[in-house]
Amino acid sequence: MTRTVIESKTKTVVIGFDEPFCVIGERINPTGRKKLAAELELGDFSTVERDALEQVACGASILDINSGAVFSNKMAEDPRYADNNFVEPPLMRELVARIQAIVDVPLCIDSSVPDALEAGLEAAEGRPLLNSVTGEEERMERVLPLVKKYNVPVVAIANDDTGISEDPDVRFEVAKRIVQRAADYGIPAHDIVVDPLVMPIGAMRTAGQQVFTLVRRLRDELGVNTTCGASNVSFGLPHRHGINAAFLPMAIGAGMTSAIMNPVRIQEMEAIRAANLLMNHDPDGTKWISFARIMDAVAEGATFAEAATASASAGSGGGRRGGGRRRR
Repeated sequence: MTRTVIESKTKTVVIGFDEPFCVIGERINPTGRKKLAAELELGDFSTVERDALEQVACGASILDINSGAVFSNKMAEDPRYADNNFVEPPLMRELVARIQAIVDVPLCIDSSVPDALEAGLEAAEGRPLLNSVTGEEERMERVLPLVKKYNVPVVAIANDDTGISEDPDVRFEVAKRIVQRAADYGIPAHDIVVDPLVMPIGAMRTAGQQVFTLVRRLRDELGVNTTCGASNVSFGLPHRHGINAAFLPMAIGAGMTSAIMNPVRIQEMEAIRAANLLMNHDPDGTKWISFARIMDAVAEGATFAEAATASASAGSGGGRRGGGRRRR
């Protein structure tokens, strides 16, 4: 069975067909979060640190760290700040250092800027997940050598120079091409986690069916693990969390093994915990029982983050221990 190994200094997380669904926390991302971007511009990392702690307490096994901030005020003073190639590498390095200082879960280094990806790889302890490579020739030529150099797994997004195809067969072929090109660099398929690209169901009524079919093909034909931006499926629709909570167990049933998502949402996390139990990835029900106690605390008036943090403090956290040394 395919197993993708991601490590921090002290913990090992395995994404795999026979493993519990892996939740990759998405909150540390200033894109679309003007308040967070403004804080980062001032050197204020308090929200980042709070988000890191809450996401881990609520069930994130890996934290995605995105450095795509826009520093509007600094841009007015210094034109270099208009260039993400200038802004992101030092910001990524600082984000990684601060987050590693307070949580011990593995990281997902996320940027469209290759130099920021390398800055994150240099700062990260263990074996992070790299996010991401696409099927664009220039991107593969820039990112795949980093994957090989640092011996890390990578998220492969199924779009290329032509953009994002609405045809799932085209997206499959893009993913296949990335896997083949990675093999040319000596990167094994088990170190590639494919994002088949979830389309909004409000814009494409077959979006759910498409991704379920794609995930099965990626698993059966390419033997790769999969991930997605889970909330994309509900974009533009009301009561999004209900849609997301229905989508995730269906994706898990189709073979999806991870998702980049907001774990501080009890509805979605309840659905994942239940799916793990039903898929025999929580065979003695221990995780479900622990989560049920958190839900009971929420019913009594605590917020999910408060109840989860209290549970984690009481020793209910998990995770495999591993060596976590960087392998090159």
